[in-house]
Amino acid sequence: MRTRTSALSRRRLLGLGAAAAAGVALSACGGPAPQKKGGGDASLRLLTPIFDRADGQKLLTSLLADFKKDHPGVSVQVDYTEYGKLNEKLATSIVGGRPYDVMLMGVGWIPPFVDNGVLADLGTSRSELDRTYNPRVVQPGIYNGKTYARPILLDTRMGIYRKDILAEAGIDAPPKDLTELREMGKELTVRKGGKLTRAGVDILSNDLRQTYLPLMWAHGGDLFADGKPVFDSDEAVAALQWMVDIIRTDKTEDYGFTQKGAVVAPLVQGRAAMMVGHNDMWRQLSESAPELIAEDRVAGFMLNQQRPALFQGGTLATLSAKTEYPEQAKALVEFLSGEEVSPKAAEQRGNIPAVLSAADSDYVRSNKLVSFAVDNLDHAFSEGGVPTWLEIREEFKPALEGALLGKSSPADALRELAGKAEAIIAKGA
Repeated sequence: MRTRTSALSRRRLLGLGAAAAAGVALSACGGPAPQKKGGGDASLRLLTPIFDRADGQKLLTSLLADFKKDHPGVSVQVDYTEYGKLNEKLATSIVGGRPYDVMLMGVGWIPPFVDNGVLADLGTSRSELDRTYNPRVVQPGIYNGKTYARPILLDTRMGIYRKDILAEAGIDAPPKDLTELREMGKELTVRKGGKLTRAGVDILSNDLRQTYLPLMWAHGGDLFADGKPVFDSDEAVAALQWMVDIIRTDKTEDYGFTQKGAVVAPLVQGRAAMMVGHNDMWRQLSESAPELIAEDRVAGFMLNQQRPALFQGGTLATLSAKTEYPEQAKALVEFLSGEEVSPKAAEQRGNIPAVLSAADSDYVRSNKLVSFAVDNLDHAFSEGGVPTWLEIREEFKPALEGALLGKSSPADALRELAGKAEAIIAKGA
């Protein structure tokens, strides 16, 4: 691959939407980490967004003690953060010339970081990875035919429904497709004196982009084709029109009825019959309404129209191309994504272990939303695909909101969004 040197800015690399910081020169093609030091002693820096809570920190401390048994000369300094602050942490370390040796990051993030020379090729074959993980969870870590990341855990977005609320309406099965979902939603909506008291379908509790994308994939749409945005296609427009119809035509949910980040979602409270939501909903249930689990009142269903679709996010382990300890840092990447850590990391987050060996574990089978996701990973789709994705994705929410609020038609909103994406891609070329 031809190597070029370019200025690395926070906005270009991470799409933070903030003023660009001073850049540093980096190769634009990810490659092997520099072989400055071999085996033996090493002091590694790890950045992680998935062990940030107190229980997670305790767990990671224990896990790293196990790692140290096989690597007694290696110490690991951990920097805990939240996913909402991960971009800024990464940008600051890279622009400041002190990147972490091992970085945990999200699905869709690999092309931008590889394009700016931040990540090292792990040198792992696809066949080896496919023996350890579901092929769908391997793909987000591969770019230009090389492996730059290994998966640790997954998180998905799916249809979720209250069995008891449907049963009260004489409905004994979840919707088989989005057309039926919309019709059921209208039937299950409750208003008193014109005020919405129960949404038939909640599409607002989850991040709007992460709600829209599985609906788009279910309609047969895609994000990119040959590196060009196609999320203004007829299929993509139909998906956004479906969301608009839920809010503005059917009045199945009112904008402002719920907000992302609320402690307890309306579905848990009985204020929504169905939703497009995160598998983390099981954790909310166990903490706030365990009787719904005990009485088997909540389950997942596939979002389906032209094809079945799940949104698949997740956390990947990556190796810095600038580490002074490539051998030890790679060992840490493999440990964090391995069969000991992956299931434990997933359980403490209420998410899905990436390793195939955990598919039938007690944890997975006891968590009905996690087990639903595991059983349907063959229908999972991931966001990203171009080096400028992290900047492009920041433009989705205002575009989607504009359509849902009636400020623009779905076709116009997505046409403008695709135009912005094309400009961002051209600028980053």
